[in-house]
Amino acid sequence: MPKKSILVVEDEKPIAKALQITLSGEGYDVDIASDGIEALDAMDKKMYDLILLDILMPKMDGFTVLDNMRKRDIKTSVIMLSNLSQDEDMKKAKDFGSKGYLVKSDMSIEDIVSEAKKIIDGSVGA
Repeated sequence: MPKKSILVVEDEKPIAKALQITLSGEGYDVDIASDGIEALDAMDKKMYDLILLDILMPKMDGFTVLDNMRKRDIKTSVIMLSNLSQDEDMKKAKDFGSKGYLVKSDMSIEDIVSEAKKIIDGSVGA
């Protein structure tokens, strides 16, 4: 069975790298994009099983990426990542079809990986 693939879209390089290392260690194929434009380019080239998508990024924010995904009919599951625990953003993420909204400052890398595994391995929202 081929490895499931995850795209980590995160402009904070230490977080992106830590997620990549931890998820790779769990057996996933992991790519990194550091902004929304890179993320959409990556999605044009490859199908992902899950996208971890930061909201605040240079060039294009996470909500704009989600909107572009919808317009391009990309139905990959998305977990939004943010440093802000704002109800408005959480609601917006859900309205855009995000499967989850994680506040990075409240979670360890392992917590984020655990949430990602629940969705990618089909135990949530399938």
